[in-house]
Amino acid sequence: MTVRVALPFHLCTLARVTGEVGLEVAEPVSRASVLDALETAYPMLRGTIRDHTTKKRRAFLRFFACNQDLSDRPDDEPLPEAVASGSEPFLIVGAIAGG
Repeated sequence: MTVRVALPFHLCTLARVTGEVGLEVAEPVSRASVLDALETAYPMLRGTIRDHTTKKRRAFLRFFACNQDLSDRPDDEPLPEAVASGSEPFLIVGAIAGG
């Protein structure tokens, strides 16, 4: 399946892409399988989205799909069918902090 992934600007710059990327991801399509495919296709992103060792999400990144925040869901939970089919993107969003 081809999954569409939208990256924040700084990761697009690092990966030298613009907008969304399309990734071939084997079923079941989960956050972990999408991130594995993304890091395989763009090795320069390894360690920027999740920790090298623990594979936990970096603190200032969030994951969204189909108007849902998926950041705190289990890594191996299947993503919505609309994401798996490529009709909706999987969004990686940089959080904004300030005071």
